[in-house]
Amino acid sequence: MNTKLYVGNLPFSTSETELRLLFQRVGNVRSITIPLDRETQRPRGFAFVEMETPDEATAAIRVFNGHLMGGRPLTVNAARPMEPRSGGGGRERNPRFGSGRRSTDRW
Repeated sequence: MNTKLYVGNLPFSTSETELRLLFQRVGNVRSITIPLDRETQRPRGFAFVEMETPDEATAAIRVFNGHLMGGRPLTVNAARPMEPRSGGGGRERNPRFGSGRRSTDRW
């Protein structure tokens, strides 16, 4: 099993220190990442916690999945690898239908 865990449904006020103290109850924490929203720079409500060993990661899932934190039940499971994203940022063109421009679009 992977040692990296996804921790979801976090209160937005959760700090790295709080998560570290919580997860250290079941083992050694290697790292914690709390992603921030690009626009607001506020936490997005989830984190990644990496435990030292697979056994510690399994114990963390068993103990903390459903655990109440700030009145919210946590979702804790093995993190999945990030899937590749497309590099596009707009409408895709369909060669069968021309440029993708609508007749109402003005240039």
